[in-house]
Amino acid sequence: MTTIPPRTAALHEVPIGDPRVTTDVGPLIRSLRPALDEHAFEAFAVEAQAQGLVFTAAYDEAGHCLGVAAHRVLATSRGRILFVDDLVTDPDRRSGGTGALLLAALKTRAREEGCVRVELDSGVTNQGAHRFYHRHGLTIGALHFAAEV
Repeated sequence: MTTIPPRTAALHEVPIGDPRVTTDVGPLIRSLRPALDEHAFEAFAVEAQAQGLVFTAAYDEAGHCLGVAAHRVLATSRGRILFVDDLVTDPDRRSGGTGALLLAALKTRAREEGCVRVELDSGVTNQGAHRFYHRHGLTIGALHFAAEV
């Protein structure tokens, strides 16, 4: 596993229409969501960005995409929040600081956007992610319930 110090990564917003949505963002999001094929990802990206979704990607000095955060600001009855739809690091580059860099950038953005907190959902079996989130100051504040329709 290659370790990339976070100081060598640059963060970029990747808007719809940018080829990096297909070449960089899509493959990483799909590694987290394997049921999402390439066409479904593209449809999701267009619809979600129209709803305020932003892709923030971390790149190393060679231009390799190390990780992606998909996030949006939401007005809720609990206050304005920055909701993280997905946070994923290249599986070959995990534990190199990219997730921490992205999460720190999301917290900064949340403050700049007047949010009261950053929120995200994490699958109940993803214990590695849970350890990461706890290490970075996130707590379990609610249970998320869902029903297929």
